[in-house]
Amino acid sequence: MAGCEWKRWKQSRSGRQLQPTMRIATWNVNSVRTRLDQVLTWLAEERPEVLCLQETKVADDLFPRQAFEDLGYGVMISGQKAYNGVAIVSRLPLEDVQIGFSSLLPGDPEALALGEQKRLISARIEGMRVLNLYVPNGSALRSEKYAYKLRWLACLGRYLRIQEEQGEPLLMVGDFNIALEDRDIHDPQRLSGGIMASEPERQALRSVLAERLEDGFRLFEPASGHWSWWDYRSGGWETGRGWRIDHIYLDAELRDRALACTIHSRLRGNSQPSDHAPVLIQLAWPPEECGEEGEQEEDFTGWSS
Repeated sequence: MAGCEWKRWKQSRSGRQLQPTMRIATWNVNSVRTRLDQVLTWLAEERPEVLCLQETKVADDLFPRQAFEDLGYGVMISGQKAYNGVAIVSRLPLEDVQIGFSSLLPGDPEALALGEQKRLISARIEGMRVLNLYVPNGSALRSEKYAYKLRWLACLGRYLRIQEEQGEPLLMVGDFNIALEDRDIHDPQRLSGGIMASEPERQALRSVLAERLEDGFRLFEPASGHWSWWDYRSGGWETGRGWRIDHIYLDAELRDRALACTIHSRLRGNSQPSDHAPVLIQLAWPPEECGEEGEQEEDFTGWSS
């Protein structure tokens, strides 16, 4: 795209949208089979091009693939019985699917060991790399699960350095189990410093993001009070006590094409819901080819980059 002006939206004078757009969502469904009807209903209503699922909690051979295919979605999965599990469902072709850290870190023994838990899957979709993660929760400070979480994030950092060398634009989504800032928690005075909000976790995630990746939601909404997870056990939904731990991160190329990012919190009010809500980002993607002839155009948003 060097030397080519790119505009977020283009629209013909007849009102026909010319700039293609793409919508990608992330959702920890806390068991895809338990929540299948809710997921399918949302997909039928919203029709995102891509949905990344976490905590599918099902072995690959029992994943309800046909239900998604009946809606026109292809499915790539990495699951295990009862725990963890990630999947990408897409109306667009899924290319070069990669599962686990070892796909890019084949000589890294820790990457192999961490890959026993099914928490990472990626695919190239319309020229971008979509990376879907289910970051470990960590359970409690000073626990072995907390140390495991920090090791997992360090391995993710190594993985992303290799991915960056491949030159693909990157969209990284998932349940990160980290509130990166105090504004991402309903009661930061009480909860900051504890699990999912400790400084080692936050610093580990900042190191992963480095100078490369930005929070898609915060491009549009700087304020607190926007949550993606409400704890079942403490009545979080009923009392409005939530956390924002489900994130969408973009590199510079995709950041400049972001149009909107929203949390679909109403789904947390469903009967027998997941404790997480979907987060959806809209991008002006794929980019236009330079020098194409076509219908006369005018800006929709009035700015370009």
